[in-house]
Amino acid sequence: MHTAIRHLFLFFAHLGGFGLLGMGILDSSFLFMPLGNDLLMVGLTVRHRNLMLYYAVMATVGSVLGCLVVDLVCRRIGEEKLEKMVTRKRLDYVRAKIEKRAAWALVTASIMPPPFPFTPFIMAASTFEYPRVKMLSVVGAARLVRFAAIGGLSLAFGRQIIRISRTPEFQWTILAFVALCVVGSVLSVIRWFRTSRPAGSSTRLTSPTSS
Repeated sequence: MHTAIRHLFLFFAHLGGFGLLGMGILDSSFLFMPLGNDLLMVGLTVRHRNLMLYYAVMATVGSVLGCLVVDLVCRRIGEEKLEKMVTRKRLDYVRAKIEKRAAWALVTASIMPPPFPFTPFIMAASTFEYPRVKMLSVVGAARLVRFAAIGGLSLAFGRQIIRISRTPEFQWTILAFVALCVVGSVLSVIRWFRTSRPAGSSTRLTSPTSS
């Protein structure tokens, strides 16, 4: 499994900016790769310092597209079925944050590193009908700041960060985290599939709400 993850990471790295785009889509939708885009951002920036802003933009676009996938699904399934995918305790916590200061809650979720629950905030904002364009704009701006900051740190400390990431302790920690996330991702996909299917012709779900 360790080798498989390494090959997957190298595959995305080989794609350069499009690798950041693809990993961003997966990371922000249903396949969580802890620190995946962050480390990829560091690695690519160290190799091509003059492309740092380009990498930050591509990572941001990927993240926004991933959020759009989540948004399209959650606006369709509604709050009742969202409860089957997210625990009631976490949903209530996120709902409280969204209802009080939605924009700031989304900014915080977008900037904070894992394991902060980013995707549940997007799911809740979509389910509670937060305007789509506004949500994606806020997330995009905050994510751009986050990835630009990571790029800046990469220019200054990139080689040290890569050296730490190659230590056995760090790799085994990430591996354990990835294993848990893979299980969670599989369960999420199954739940998404089950909750997004119409129960029958009389209970067909409505189309997503536009904004």
